Amino acid sequence: MVDKPKVAIYWLGACAGCDESIVDLNEAILQVVEAVDIVLWPVAMDFKYTHIESMQDGEVALSILSGSVRNSDHEEMARLLRKKSKLVLAFGACACFGGTAGLANFKTKEDIFNWVYRDAPTVVNPENKFPQTETQINGMTLTLPEFYDHVYTLDQIIDVDYYLPGCPPPPDLIANAVNAVVAGDLPPKGSTLAPRMALCDTCSRNKKKPSKMEIRQIKRIHEVEADPDSCFLAEGIICLGPGTRSGCGETCIKTNIPCRGCFGPPPGVVGAGPKYLSALTSLIKAEKAEEIQEIIDAIVDPAGYFYRFTQPSSILGRKKPGKHMEE
Repeated sequence: MVDKPKVAIYWLGACAGCDESIVDLNEAILQVVEAVDIVLWPVAMDFKYTHIESMQDGEVALSILSGSVRNSDHEEMARLLRKKSKLVLAFGACACFGGTAGLANFKTKEDIFNWVYRDAPTVVNPENKFPQTETQINGMTLTLPEFYDHVYTLDQIIDVDYYLPGCPPPPDLIANAVNAVVAGDLPPKGSTLAPRMALCDTCSRNKKKPSKMEIRQIKRIHEVEADPDSCFLAEGIICLGPGTRSGCGETCIKTNIPCRGCFGPPPGVVGAGPKYLSALTSLIKAEKAEEIQEIIDAIVDPAGYFYRFTQPSSILGRKKPGKHMEE
């Protein structure tokens, strides 16, 4: 009997939405389980880390890692699974680009700790206690992971073979990725396992896009009743479709919500933020300084809009791991 390929599924700095997307394969997950041997999936099954540590290097055929790297525990597990795996798949927007958690890079570690443990209105901490990596209690030492001063993408910490973006990735692309590994039918290393085109190319609203668009006013989606058939940009609503890769299935757009960029930039684009800004500014119709300023002021939290999922991977947020991290 031929041994089935071993697969590890693990979350780092993540919300479990990516794990849930695997569960959302529904009956197809039974075919996956039949084809592979899942040796680690803490969110769904009881496994011990020592089981992985005892394996030979490269024994795991595929590790599917979701989440960004924010602390020493994330880094330790990422490096362990990289060592034990033939292939590593960066799974979801957080692993691929840093995700929404990456917006924390606009604040310092001290800013975050002060707010969470001291300054937030709902916090009651009269003794001003903060988490420590080591704490002595009743003669015992309790430890916590070290909280890093930056949110990192997975490939800023370990070597990554393939990427599957999304928040979370859609079930059809997940199934395709796993089947490709099982069949050994994989594209070149470093490939993103998603369509090679921009979201606007597949968006159903593209059919009714005017031949010449001009934006004279920026509107926020919760302030208007958007036409479900019209291009968001044509209505002055910020949509990141021009600077985002296709493949999500337009889930947000089909519910009348503009794209926020969870699939990252399309092929050939270094950063989604600059690409989108270029597209947006080319559509703005304003001549007077006060008109330009009015439009700029209407874009609330530009960094949060244009780098919602990609800050750590962008030119704006890319950073080499510090010396405190493992070499």
